[in-house]
Amino acid sequence: MSTSSHDDWDRHWDDFSQCAEDNPALDYRRRVIFNLLGLQGTGAGVRLLDVGSGQGDMTAAVLAKYPSAEVRGLELSHSGVDISSKKVPGARFIQRNLLEQITVPQEQHNWATHAVCSEVIEHVDDPVRLLQNAREYMRPDCLLVLTVPGGPMSSFDKHIGHRKHYQPGEVETLLRQAGYCPMQVWRAGFPFFNLYRCLVVLRGKKIIDDATARDGQSASLPARLAMAAFTPLFHLNFDSSQWGWQIVGIAQASFSNQPNDQGVPAPSNFEEH
Repeated sequence: MSTSSHDDWDRHWDDFSQCAEDNPALDYRRRVIFNLLGLQGTGAGVRLLDVGSGQGDMTAAVLAKYPSAEVRGLELSHSGVDISSKKVPGARFIQRNLLEQITVPQEQHNWATHAVCSEVIEHVDDPVRLLQNAREYMRPDCLLVLTVPGGPMSSFDKHIGHRKHYQPGEVETLLRQAGYCPMQVWRAGFPFFNLYRCLVVLRGKKIIDDATARDGQSASLPARLAMAAFTPLFHLNFDSSQWGWQIVGIAQASFSNQPNDQGVPAPSNFEEH
């Protein structure tokens, strides 16, 4: 992975970790992901892998909702692992560059029954290799839920190293190339996710300063007001829409002739585009 400043995640988490926690898009993606994982009860017997676990927000949410689940996070940045370990002491976080080929320890190999890779592959030059290496931690029948951004790219996206934003067909192709069996890939988030993203794009480079922590605040006042205003509106998004700018996919970790028996709840208004 490049060593340029837009890939400096140790610094990015220092600058933007609190703002990321307050971002309503994070809560929206989390609701969609939880629905697709289809976990029951307290999550007993579930071993969930968080691919690109960042600062541990997804892991914290999983354990808050499913306290009996076992969760491990794979994260490139030392800063992310440090923040996550303090935030979620009940989980295990592993510093790992998934673009490098290494031997996975035996006790981690084929470990996960469920996996999440949320807003990760847009940051790397070789998403197929990342997904291939992550698959070593998953059982063959492991269910993967993946999200990536669609729609236009903002100055903030470029600042934090987005290489590209995706179409559903591109995500399906990547999954197949990495050895997964795609089940569904679709668009979500219309209309308020799109509107929120439009405001971020229109803000230009000022959004970088807006999101930077300073003086004990997570972000600038306009950014905090915007996030607070959109938080309730995100509950009104469609979880499937041909116009949505959030791309969502579900897949099994390897191809199989056996039908999927995990009872994955697809969105009731699912349309593939």
